[in-house]
Amino acid sequence: MLNKLSPNIKSSITRSISQSFEQYMSEIGWSAEEYNIEQFYANWREYITTKALWYDKIPDDVKVDPEFHKQLAERVEEVLIRILNDPPTEEQIAQIEILQQNLDTHYDYGCKAEAVYVQNVLETTSGHTNN
Repeated sequence: MLNKLSPNIKSSITRSISQSFEQYMSEIGWSAEEYNIEQFYANWREYITTKALWYDKIPDDVKVDPEFHKQLAERVEEVLIRILNDPPTEEQIAQIEILQQNLDTHYDYGCKAEAVYVQNVLETTSGHTNN
């Protein structure tokens, strides 16, 4: 069912999963202890039903089909695994290390998305950003 959707809708679904996950993780400070898959799904469900433009383009009969929900859950899992396994760039690592030295801090980060969060925290703490 998911594969029968247009490439644009499939891409929008993937993007909404990524954005919702990264926003949720940022809200909980990328804390593994605070992570709650049900809360993430609740946040994502709210996002797709109130803000995502693609959600209204999916026929109602598809939205209620259990197979569609199974495929969506598989897509969510794939996207989360991809995010968590995407390593930080060398540039991110270098910038974070400089900021941590200047601020005498030590944040751990395991993926590119978490590195973005850590860098934002450090830049906010130091009072400047590279925007």
